[in-house]
This record gives sequence, C-alpha cells and structure tokens, in this order.
Amino acid sequence: MTYTPLNLQEKFGLFSDQWSPRIVARLNDYHIKLVKLEGEFIWHSHAETDELFMVIDGNMDIQFRDGTVSLKAGEMFVVPKGVEHRPSSAQECKILLVEPAGTINTGNSAGERTAQDGVWI
Repeated sequence: MTYTPLNLQEKFGLFSDQWSPRIVARLNDYHIKLVKLEGEFIWHSHAETDELFMVIDGNMDIQFRDGTVSLKAGEMFVVPKGVEHRPSSAQECKILLVEPAGTINTGNSAGERTAQDGVWI
C-alpha cells in the first residue's frame, strides 16, 4: 500500500469543464467528488440521499424555493434528501461533494446538464 496524500488543487488542475463531477476517492459506499461550477445549475432534488457541498475555492449559493444559503471557501452545507435546490456561482467555484456512489448530479431532473457518472480523476 502506498501512503500518499491526495492534493485537491492538483486534481482540480487536471480538468476544466464545469458541472461535471470527478471522483477522487471512495469512502465506504460514498464517492468524494470535485467539481467546478459557474453560472446557474438546474432545479433538482435527490430523493434517496443528502448531498454535502464544501467550497474549496470561490463562493457559491445554493438556492431553495424558500431561501438561499451562501458559502465561501472553507464552508460547507448539507442539502437534506428530497429538498429541491439549485447551486449557482457568479464566478468559477471549486467544490468538493460527498454523496453515495452512483448519485447522478441532476437527481430527478435529467437533461443536458446530466454528467456521466463514475468518472475518476
């Protein structure tokens, strides 16, 4: 076994596309994903799972039908399962996601923003 830390900034440097999560680690039945985002995503929910957002660099909002939570680097928020939300960021933001393996980024709202699942970096 090799004991090597995972460098998030190096991993972020390996891709440029936005709204397409990349898996960097597995923790039991969960994937740890990195994603770059800018602009507004789509309204969606995940009926079967909570979703953890942790901002690594930049600022983002998670909009809800009844309010918004704003996050900056070093802050995190867990969206409860079944809650409709829409992530957004005025400028590119780098985030870490924690969610069960196989979770589709658009949840119940498949469409053109649905990213391929299972992409490791």
